Amino acid sequence: MAILNDLRLLLLGLWLGAAVFFSSVVAPSVFSVLRAFQVPNVGEIAGTLVTRTLSVVNVSGFIISLFLLVTALAFGKGLGKRSFFLELASLIVVAVTSVTGQWVIAAKMRALRVAMVLPVDQVPIDDARRVAFNRLHGYSVTALSIAMVAALIAFLIIAYRARLNANE
Repeated sequence: MAILNDLRLLLLGLWLGAAVFFSSVVAPSVFSVLRAFQVPNVGEIAGTLVTRTLSVVNVSGFIISLFLLVTALAFGKGLGKRSFFLELASLIVVAVTSVTGQWVIAAKMRALRVAMVLPVDQVPIDDARRVAFNRLHGYSVTALSIAMVAALIAFLIIAYRARLNANE
């Protein structure tokens, strides 16, 4: 059981690290570097790169959280009921926000980019499609932030369980 718990901890830690790295380094850097080269339609190009990378983060977050939910059943008696249910709730939040970010929010953003015809940078800021796009971008950031906080909570619970098992 200790190996399974360590594997769960490793997978969640890898995903959380990837999500934090994406949000704090990858996304801002893509926009910054392309702007430094004064590339036309920076927002469109950077947005496409970021969308592709975020897709990997969202899909892997969903798959990993499902695996962790299934394997959590093996640890139901390892900690108190409250910790177990908090772990389950946190993993469900990661799964739901990853699914929502990928197949709801990002899908609507892609549809809006197609509907705008022009690159996002060339669409007036007060255009209804651009306003909706910007609002969805905010939802996407919020969804990933919530997933990261939930993943951190689950990570701490799983790590605490590993520590208890090591002391036995």
